[in-house]
Amino acid sequence: MTVLKFNVNASLQEKYLVKTETRGHKVIVDEPIQLGGTDQGMNPVELILSALGSCQSIVVQTYAKQFGIEFDQLWVELEGELDLDGFLNKADVRPGYSSIVSTFHITTDAPKEKLDEFFRFVDAHCPVGDTIKNPVNVSSNYVVENPISQAISQNKK
Repeated sequence: MTVLKFNVNASLQEKYLVKTETRGHKVIVDEPIQLGGTDQGMNPVELILSALGSCQSIVVQTYAKQFGIEFDQLWVELEGELDLDGFLNKADVRPGYSSIVSTFHITTDAPKEKLDEFFRFVDAHCPVGDTIKNPVNVSSNYVVENPISQAISQNKK
């Protein structure tokens, strides 16, 4: 069994703008203006859709030849539905997606039966899709850093 660990740091910059970093790569996350953000990046739930579509595309690229499928182009349209009242604590509903639909667009001559089998495989072997569909142990910890007032008083000594 090969188990990998992935790490990301997310740092709140201002209001809802968050800078995330991993392996030297940075992604800016923000809310759209109508949700109180400054619209400088995708919001977290859009990033989930982006992660899923990207992962599905990588699975297609990795296994297409094994299934005898040649293609020229591939893109995935994703749509997720969530009830904002869950996040806003206005109703007793989940704050996350209740449904996600992926629509694959592929330029290929492969027969429908082969594509049906292949896309079932893609759905079954996409790590992000699996993470969304199945329960994952998620836990949070916190560390209290020196408050600003304490840090200033320590510097004066």
